[in-house]
Amino acid sequence: MKRVSPQSTIVIAVLFMILSCTLCRVDGSEPELHVGKFSAGDLAGWKDQTIWNTKKTGYSFIKENGKSVMVGKSVNAASGLLHKVVVDPKKYPVIRWSWKIDHTVKKGNERSKAGHDFAARLYVVFPRGLFSQTRAIEYVWGNVMTKGEFLRSPYTNNAVMIAVNSGDELVGKWVTNRRNYVEDYRTAFGEEPPKVGAVAIMTDSDNTGETAVGYYGDIDFIAEAKAEESHGGEFKPNELLKDSHPKPQQPQPDQPPVKELKPIDTVPKEPKPGEHKPKERPANGSSALPGNGP
Repeated sequence: MKRVSPQSTIVIAVLFMILSCTLCRVDGSEPELHVGKFSAGDLAGWKDQTIWNTKKTGYSFIKENGKSVMVGKSVNAASGLLHKVVVDPKKYPVIRWSWKIDHTVKKGNERSKAGHDFAARLYVVFPRGLFSQTRAIEYVWGNVMTKGEFLRSPYTNNAVMIAVNSGDELVGKWVTNRRNYVEDYRTAFGEEPPKVGAVAIMTDSDNTGETAVGYYGDIDFIAEAKAEESHGGEFKPNELLKDSHPKPQQPQPDQPPVKELKPIDTVPKEPKPGEHKPKERPANGSSALPGNGP
């Protein structure tokens, strides 16, 4: 029987953990949900998520300007930090976080499996019944993607990358991002999002064999009322993805033409001799952080 090669994303790992663990639920009474309290040196709720056949990325706190910062250092490695939480997108439609990087991945090319490495990446994961239907948005610091570009993962149609920052122009500088992930999900998948089931961060460089360093500040979900105070254009993607089922959205007059991307096979093909081989998930279905995905 042909062995299925898993995607290089955190989706499968997150799903197994969601199905087997009790999640942290929120009541929606607070204007903000503080999921990542890194500035306080607080890792409560965050767990290492490793990939069974790769080296681990090292995550630790350092001090910058009197505050704690989470730093991920990868040397030909790939693993992430995962926080399981149930968030209602109708009550908390915006996610906010800050990050910076030392440099992009030189050989990184998010359009291919062999180059699918990032100095910084943030996942928002949406369980949808069967684990094969779980979807994820990957907010990334792009290597070759342009800022604002949407791109399906080269490993699965169920994960869409969005380059909120790109290139080396802002290297070494802290950047704060606010995204209406509800709008991003609609654009990426053409439907309303289910509840969020997990958030994860990941710095990895195992596909390229390089070194990558990413720094992560606090991560918060923002309530609808407060989100409305944000500038509307901040959340407008400049490129739309076409899903195989829903009708593509039409661009507004002030938006660039819609770029339709062809679907990618959900199950990756086995690599040819000499071709880069993606990370594998254990045959027993145990929790494994799909490699270079984040």
